[in-house]
Amino acid sequence: MYKALVFAAGALIATQSVIADDRERLVGTWKILSFENEFQDGSPRRAVYGQHPTGYIILTAEGRMMAVVVGEGRKPPASDEERASLLRTMFAYSGMYRLEGDKWITTVDVSWNPSFGGEQVRFYKLDGNRLEVAGAWGPNVNLPGSPITRGIVLFERSK
Repeated sequence: MYKALVFAAGALIATQSVIADDRERLVGTWKILSFENEFQDGSPRRAVYGQHPTGYIILTAEGRMMAVVVGEGRKPPASDEERASLLRTMFAYSGMYRLEGDKWITTVDVSWNPSFGGEQVRFYKLDGNRLEVAGAWGPNVNLPGSPITRGIVLFERSK
């Protein structure tokens, strides 16, 4: 019993150490490289906002996250339809974040879209100066037939 408690305590301390280390490595400014939809049925991935989206995600040591990403080729709108299109080719939100294992959870407090709130759960992988962020699987109402997809976003640490 004693050995099991010592092992459990050691595992908890090691996990907290890894999370603290990841938090330190996540802090900073990250520039988007790509944003793709991955399809659960194995269909080829598709770029969400074109081949060259623009944007950044900023993570602070205090636990604040801010993101803004826009699609390539956006132009100033000349009509209400074009204004609406601009909202469909971007996202921007902010909130306090926490890490739980490979999960990065943001409690959204401001967003470009009022329906995009609550807790946003993402899965992340750090590889040197690269950060891959994946959303949860779910129906994609923006695509015909609402296929099950998840967003995969690749960032590079900004210099």
